[in-house]
Amino acid sequence: MQPSEIIKFEMSNIREGWNVQASDIARRTHNPIRSIVESLVVEPNPAKKLIALSIGDPTTFGNLKLPKEVLEAVQDSLTTQLYNGYAPSTGYQVARQAVAEYSSNESVQVDPKPENGWEIDLDDLESQIDESTAAIIINNPSNPCGSVFTKDHIVEVLDLAARFYVPIIADEIYEHMVFPGQTFHSLASLSRDVPVLSCSGLTKRFLVPGWRMGWIIIHDRRNVLEKEIRKALQCLSQRIIGSNTLIQGALPAILKNTPQAFFDDVMTTLHNHSLLAFDCIMKIPGLKPIMPDGAMYMMVYLDLACFPEFNSDLEFVQRLLMEESVFCLPGQCFDYPSYMRLVITVPVDMIKEACQRIEEFCERHHYKTAEHMRRDSLIAPEIPY
Repeated sequence: MQPSEIIKFEMSNIREGWNVQASDIARRTHNPIRSIVESLVVEPNPAKKLIALSIGDPTTFGNLKLPKEVLEAVQDSLTTQLYNGYAPSTGYQVARQAVAEYSSNESVQVDPKPENGWEIDLDDLESQIDESTAAIIINNPSNPCGSVFTKDHIVEVLDLAARFYVPIIADEIYEHMVFPGQTFHSLASLSRDVPVLSCSGLTKRFLVPGWRMGWIIIHDRRNVLEKEIRKALQCLSQRIIGSNTLIQGALPAILKNTPQAFFDDVMTTLHNHSLLAFDCIMKIPGLKPIMPDGAMYMMVYLDLACFPEFNSDLEFVQRLLMEESVFCLPGQCFDYPSYMRLVITVPVDMIKEACQRIEEFCERHHYKTAEHMRRDSLIAPEIPY
């Protein structure tokens, strides 16, 4: 290049203003519950205190408390100062070992049907399996249904998965959260051939959703997942640089020392709450509650034919929020229209108040009430004064 030579560059791609865009992954990310809730433009009735029967967070109302053993485990983890740095992406060995021991102590989009305890329609499931099916995802105990699958039903699902060589991803975050008379059976404990990825954590059963501590357990008796999936899970874990290290340090003591009485007390409370809500809502015309067997939720069927003002469950819960300041999640959030979901972690007095408001709302909007009002308006001029 000569010293006097002038080089010219094409400047056509120089930006002339700010144009910062989200990534394709961010734009494609979708949470149906958040989308529906955040799209609500209605406000609760300011004359009535808001009762949120929509939040699946057992800590919201402060009525369910942690046992001292859990608090002490976290305090000990903090004071050791051993868990303040980066952990291996797949978690500390002591935490992983604790989860393995805790889980090994166990001995024993398809439309579920409420009349059969929300069991999976196996014919429907089979009809949707094809060559592109990567896995079957099963949530048991269920959010939003509060159902708990029987051992026989789980075996039926496993037999179907084995026949088509489809692995199962088991969302069991509500494991062991079952009411008296019910038994939780993990899919992995009943699987002979089907590989199962069991997903669980402290969030619900231990009442600590803010601690963000969960895990995936690989159950793979025939080493089907050894070739690719195990390594892929390790690679994915490296994207988040591991989970909460402080709680990892406390995890062995939490899983070992938390007394069974704590879990029993929580489930007795939730069972009593569900019985109360069920009895109250059963008396309301146009509503049909489905009694749960566990977890923290109750689904309520809305007979929209009884409420001709509303075209959907979303419209129903919007007006309920506007008029009565009671917020329930519409079934649309779970691809199950004509239902609404209630949480049963709410204190007793709030459950009673919420049910009373729901009853008053339904009485106002029930078609029979509208007929009586219309009939009264027709005969009113005939009343002699």
